[in-house]
Amino acid sequence: MSRSRIVIVGAGFAGYQAARTLSRKYRGVAEVVLVNPNDYFLYLPLLPEVSAGVLEPRRVSVSLAGTLRGVRLVLGEVDGVDLASRKITYVDPEGEARELGYDRLVLTVGSVNKLLPIPGVAEHAHGFRGMPEALYLRDHISRQIAMAASSDDPAERDARCTFVVVGAGYTGTEVAAHGKLFTDSLARQHRRAGNGLPGDKQPRWMLLDVAPRVLPGLDERLSKTAHRVLAKRGVDVRTGTSVKEATSEGVLLDDGEFVRTESLIWCVGVRPDPLVEEMGLPSEKGRLCVDEYLQVPDHPEVFACGDAAAVPDLTKPGEYTPMTAQHAVRQGKVVARNVAASLGTGERRPYKHHDMGFTVDLGGVQAAANPLGVPLSGPVANAVMRGYHLASLPGNRVRVAADWLLDAVLPRQAVQLGLVRSWSVPLESASPEVASHPYEPRGGSSGTASSA
Repeated sequence: MSRSRIVIVGAGFAGYQAARTLSRKYRGVAEVVLVNPNDYFLYLPLLPEVSAGVLEPRRVSVSLAGTLRGVRLVLGEVDGVDLASRKITYVDPEGEARELGYDRLVLTVGSVNKLLPIPGVAEHAHGFRGMPEALYLRDHISRQIAMAASSDDPAERDARCTFVVVGAGYTGTEVAAHGKLFTDSLARQHRRAGNGLPGDKQPRWMLLDVAPRVLPGLDERLSKTAHRVLAKRGVDVRTGTSVKEATSEGVLLDDGEFVRTESLIWCVGVRPDPLVEEMGLPSEKGRLCVDEYLQVPDHPEVFACGDAAAVPDLTKPGEYTPMTAQHAVRQGKVVARNVAASLGTGERRPYKHHDMGFTVDLGGVQAAANPLGVPLSGPVANAVMRGYHLASLPGNRVRVAADWLLDAVLPRQAVQLGLVRSWSVPLESASPEVASHPYEPRGGSSGTASSA
């Protein structure tokens, strides 16, 4: 008799951990199939270091085939779920439409950039959810500093040396912190080479958020530390402020100020993958409703977790778990156990987890952390942060540590590879992990991105 088939859709934190747990603890229970657009697991927390030239892209890209023994990898983007026939439909990397049957389905499709109805943002901003966007941003930053150094027009230099980050959450704060160090390093290199940037001209970074403080969703002590480090570094942090309109020449702030810039980086937040709403099942703010066992009501063969699922928070009755990697990893382990239990192996258990604290990478030797509620800052927090990431990485640990060591003693590399163009990373995309084709935009992108 053929074995049952477990299909996991998405190899983010939740999906990867579910596949890993099934392959290690429940091998032989069923055939495990992982469907994902790429053949790697992306360790998102270190992506800002890729965009700032600290880490090479493959350091944060962990091979699925190399680390998930016994898991069948299927490359493709899932575009539909047929609950009645128990099958998914997907498009493979060469554009072929295919389908795959399942006995158990685990939806861990994650999230995409969160858009707001602000004129011009979809056309002129770029997000930060996948490797293509990080690679584009690294090239873009290097290009802007180089073009500013070769310009004789002070207004053009100012615009190219101005970088506006919208959203002072976890991602936006780290992008701004690392970005400022990166552009300062690039500016020094151009000055030493005799290129045009005046000695008193420093790249300008702005970090905007409508919230009253940076990192509004985290402990206030982390917020104060991050704000202090950013301000000392020269980042213009503006809380209670956002963008009213974006144009090809810059951004209009809601306080009436117009900022000339060639760089609008959108880190406002995320929303669940659109596939969830297309299924027509009960949802909560775009997240698929599940019970405490991570099962979809009325569909016991379907499980969901991670950013795409509204998981009841048993530590805070009446609330749902936040969309964080910490919860996604632990939900992945629990969903693997519960899927195996549904096939007759082991016992299921409800998902319950108390936050263990957070770390925020502020670049250089600076960080903020509160492990087990203990507030830390500076080099000590940086050591805790790096230790946590090395422990959490399922691969490439030695390579990451080596890159950190090299960054501490060598100048940043400023070469532009030019592999990802502006039109490849539209803000409005259901697949930020895959670079788009100019004539076949993914996710229904409605606007043209700003020129590279």
